[in-house]
Amino acid sequence: MSASDHPAKPAEILAQLQIDMVGVRALLLDMDGVLVLKNAPIPGAAEALAALDARDIPYAIGTNTSLVSRTTLARELGRAGLPVEADRIVSAVSVAAAYVRRRFAQAPLYVLAAPDALTEFHGLTLLSHDEAAEREARVAAVVVGDAAEEFTPRNMQSAFALLRNGARFVAMHKNRWWLTPAGVMLDAGAYVVGLEYVTQRRALVTGKPSRAFFAEGVTQLDRLASGGRETHSISAAEVAMVGDDLWNDVRGAQKAGLRGVFVRSGKHGEAELARVSSERGGRAPDAIAPSLVEVVAAMER
Repeated sequence: MSASDHPAKPAEILAQLQIDMVGVRALLLDMDGVLVLKNAPIPGAAEALAALDARDIPYAIGTNTSLVSRTTLARELGRAGLPVEADRIVSAVSVAAAYVRRRFAQAPLYVLAAPDALTEFHGLTLLSHDEAAEREARVAAVVVGDAAEEFTPRNMQSAFALLRNGARFVAMHKNRWWLTPAGVMLDAGAYVVGLEYVTQRRALVTGKPSRAFFAEGVTQLDRLASGGRETHSISAAEVAMVGDDLWNDVRGAQKAGLRGVFVRSGKHGEAELARVSSERGGRAPDAIAPSLVEVVAAMER
């Protein structure tokens, strides 16, 4: 029997994590699979956040959840015993809204998203579904997120027509599926890829694993660490993305210059870990932990 047949002991895991986390000053935490799973809090997550607060370690929540606004997410996390302010959340919705606000502040937009998520676009000119369906409709950009029941044949046809007429194509994310209390559910990526196929255009993705998402996460952590100012005192290399998705979270962060920390408390396991490390262009996570609890315990301050 080889040494690899013996599971690592908690003390050994912590010792290795302390080595792997040297130089990390701030954490970007995935929500699903790190803090909650199937809408229930993961054991130890609340205590881990409290420990980060007590030790003044900057952290933000980075999530591709795009069904709801950050305000609603913060409220839902609070009900689950995870007190997180809305300004600590970086979401695929908020990054998409920030992007179009910077570039198309005065122009009409067509956003396929759930009603609550649309509140992130407050102050911008959004076409209704009826307006978007008009033959002469024109917009600066089509933005696609988790639209749920809004993904109707009519609305998809409107998005297709507007894109053919020259609109910029923005996708909040391209997630394939996610875990819910009802089981595995189809995610928005299927609709984004469908529009890419018929228009022969690639969408600009603002959620994970895009560089834009992780850059926004680092910027937000910098503001949190400096009391609301942007000082550039925290670099990407000093931030660790903690996630359960080896491609969207871990590899995406690594490509953007952050550390990628994989936790086993979510959807990916040993099979995915072996694949991400061995596939072409693959790379192992910078650190591996059972959960967020061990990651926080390993951080020195």
